[in-house]
Amino acid sequence: MSNFHVIAGADARPVFPTVRKIGLRDLWGALAAGIDDFKTMPSHIVFIGMIYPIVGIVITRMAMGADTLPLLFPLAAGFALVGPFAAIGLYEMSRRREQGLDLSWWHAFDVLHSPSIGAIAGLAVLLTLIFIGWIGSAQALYQTLFGLAPPESINEFAHEVLTTSAGWKLIIWGNIIGFLFAVWVLTIGVVSFPLLLDRDVGAAVAITTSVKAVLKNPFTMAVWGLIVATLLLLGSLPFFFGLAIVMPVLGHATWHLYRRTVDR
Repeated sequence: MSNFHVIAGADARPVFPTVRKIGLRDLWGALAAGIDDFKTMPSHIVFIGMIYPIVGIVITRMAMGADTLPLLFPLAAGFALVGPFAAIGLYEMSRRREQGLDLSWWHAFDVLHSPSIGAIAGLAVLLTLIFIGWIGSAQALYQTLFGLAPPESINEFAHEVLTTSAGWKLIIWGNIIGFLFAVWVLTIGVVSFPLLLDRDVGAAVAITTSVKAVLKNPFTMAVWGLIVATLLLLGSLPFFFGLAIVMPVLGHATWHLYRRTVDR
């Protein structure tokens, strides 16, 4: 029965929320609200604590050898794949501010006591598997084009990627594969985590509602995906440090996008 609860929610019969038609104004409104939440509840320190260890691991691996180089871009792009779950605490803080509750930072961990925690954990595992699949696909593509031996230096890697036909194939096919993974995650995750935090509907209803939101608003959601990808790219350029601002803003904005997309 507990497994059924995780999948189908607390109700004996699944209740599917109504999905609204939204436009570009809703995207700008959600972003503006996300920025306002970030100003009111600065959470960049938490994300700095998350990002710095990741950067440290990458730097350490690079210092030990060049085998990490082919995965630098896939790792950076992977933030978009795990972002819907990584921002779960931010959704909670936006929800609390919306209800006029205490905004102390430790309340971000209140999600651990959510009735939907099982479904949230299940979706998190799904996103992690998708992320692993993306990294594996990127590595397989590189090894197919350049062989198993890693590049000996950054200069050699840059030369291979930018000046050879195999490098251009890597760029083109890598972006196509990454785009497909990103569309997959956007479709199943754009409102599913905020919905589970807001209501105990189960993973199946959350995913179905997210798919419906994308199908009902294909252009608007495509623009949202482009905004997310662009901001994550800009945040990654200064060696990931800009993500300490970009990810919290996008996290808060996602909650407000959920509010505009799913009927209460």
